[in-house]
Amino acid sequence: MDQLSARASNLGAGASSSDVIHDALRAAIIRGELEEGQTLRQDAIAKMFNVSRIPVREALKQLEASGLVTSVRYKGVVVSRISSDEIREIFDFRATVEPKLIAHSVPRMSQQAIEHAQDLCNSFEQETDGVRWGDLNRQFHSSLYVDANLPYYFAAAEAANDRIERYIRAQLSLAHGRERAIEEHQQIIDACRAGDAERAADLTRQHIVNASLSLTRVIEEQVQQRD
Repeated sequence: MDQLSARASNLGAGASSSDVIHDALRAAIIRGELEEGQTLRQDAIAKMFNVSRIPVREALKQLEASGLVTSVRYKGVVVSRISSDEIREIFDFRATVEPKLIAHSVPRMSQQAIEHAQDLCNSFEQETDGVRWGDLNRQFHSSLYVDANLPYYFAAAEAANDRIERYIRAQLSLAHGRERAIEEHQQIIDACRAGDAERAADLTRQHIVNASLSLTRVIEEQVQQRD
C-alpha cells in the first residue's frame, strides 16, 4: 500500500473523511496498485489516514456498492475479482452505452471541447510513462461524453469503466493496444470535428469491441501458459 499511503493525509474527524478515503482506495484499485483478492484491513487504513474506523467503514461500503470490493467471510473486505465472462459483459455494456453518449455529445460539442479532447489524444500519444496511459485514455473518453447531457448514462459508463480500468490499462500495454488506440482515438476526434455523430458512435463502438477482443485474447493466452 505504499502508493496509497502517499495519498493519505491527516484527516482528523473532517466531515469529508470517508469521501477522501473512498477516492484514494478507488484510485488505487482501478490503477491496479491494490491487487485482486487483497484484504483491506480497516485498522491499517484508519491508521494510515489518522481517522477512526467509522469513515473507513463508510468508504468501504461505497466501494462495495460499486463492485470494487467484496465482503468475504473470515477474510473481511477484499478487492473484488472479476471473471473473463464479466469482463466481456462489461465491454458489451460499454459498447452499448458509450456510442449513445458520444452521439448525443457531438451536436453539442464546442470547438473548445474538441480541442481539449485533441490535446488529451496528443498527450496519450506522446506519453512515455506507461502508468499515465490509463489516466489519459480515461480522460480522453470522458471528455467526449460530458456534453451529452445524459447524466445517468454517463454515471453508468463511469461505473463500468471503474470495474475494468485495471484491465484496460493492461490491454494498452500489451498486444500493441496503445498503438491501435492512438489511431482509433484520432479517428473518433476527426468524426467529432466533422460533426458526424453517427460515424463517431460507430467508431467508438468498434474501438471498444477491438479492445475487448484484444484483452480477451491476452487473458486466454495467460491462462494457457499457466495450464
